[in-house]
Amino acid sequence: MSSGKIQTVRGDVQPEVLGRTLTHEHLCMKFTHFYREPPKEIENNFNEGFTCSKIGYIRQFPYSSRYNLLLNDPDARDAVSSDVQLYKSLGGGSIVENTTLGLERDIGFYKRVSESTDVHIVAGTGHYIADLQSENTLRSTKEDLYNHMLEELTRGCVDYPSVKAGFMGEIASVWPLRDFESKAISAAGELQAQIGCGVSFHPHRDPEAPFEIIRLYAEAGGKVDKAVMSHLDRTLLDPAKLLEFSKLGSYCQFDLFGTEVSYYQLNVDTDMPSDAQRIVMIKQLVSEGKEDKILMSHDIHTKHRLTKMVRNSIGGMAAVACSSYMHKSTAYYAIFLVYAYPGKKPSARHWQFY
Repeated sequence: MSSGKIQTVRGDVQPEVLGRTLTHEHLCMKFTHFYREPPKEIENNFNEGFTCSKIGYIRQFPYSSRYNLLLNDPDARDAVSSDVQLYKSLGGGSIVENTTLGLERDIGFYKRVSESTDVHIVAGTGHYIADLQSENTLRSTKEDLYNHMLEELTRGCVDYPSVKAGFMGEIASVWPLRDFESKAISAAGELQAQIGCGVSFHPHRDPEAPFEIIRLYAEAGGKVDKAVMSHLDRTLLDPAKLLEFSKLGSYCQFDLFGTEVSYYQLNVDTDMPSDAQRIVMIKQLVSEGKEDKILMSHDIHTKHRLTKMVRNSIGGMAAVACSSYMHKSTAYYAIFLVYAYPGKKPSARHWQFY
């Protein structure tokens, strides 16, 4: 990898040109594996695309619309391109694209969006959960997984050889961990120790999952301070558990900003927090002096969160969320600085991809 530089889909850049960076987004992917049947009483509202009369149902049950779960059809591509342009106009500089094998990434599309908007896009490498892998891939050894990521980081992506991945992730797992997923986590740890790049992990919705992932990764040699644990805002809801995890030294990522529906179809036994509750979680870590280990994003992975579809976008955090932080306490203001002014202190922008 290029020492001291960020590998984007348009080539290497210096870290200081990244600007405001969203560290966990998806620009093109397929999420239909996670489809959930809607309640029988309202199932006729999910058969087609979006209309004003149906969008309320889709917001409440986003995983019950197969159309909503296709972030790779022409409607989604057009809406994503528009949102990235909006993000640029609001001061956005870079996006870390977390789609890995199993979710049907499209690096060619990422590159076209980057070229048309002048937003830096960093592509990831690695594998999503075992359930989305082919039988042949599931037979991969840890060495195979290591070599696959090494190839994409140092020579070029298998599906787009002229572009190198810039980090490992999102490397995803369920709970309990499947054998394939454990191998993928360990391979990431071994490779991180060799080439020094950043790693982003997707834990399952069990509070023990982030701890086990970091344990396996660190035992394989990975540096914990080069790892990002995603989705903590829907995983570690107990303040004591969140603080305990933060002491391990990884980046703590709150990446579901904009998700304001408490009923969580993918884990109905718990409630999805609101943005206000996410800010409280972040404030807790800031008060403990961990503001340089906090990352924020939206994890856009469905159509209904795109501006052209229903006016909720990748640009939304820059336009709305940061302004709300300014009305909070000093600790909240620190988070505003972390996101909006990465050149100031405190700053969390120095999570490096190389």
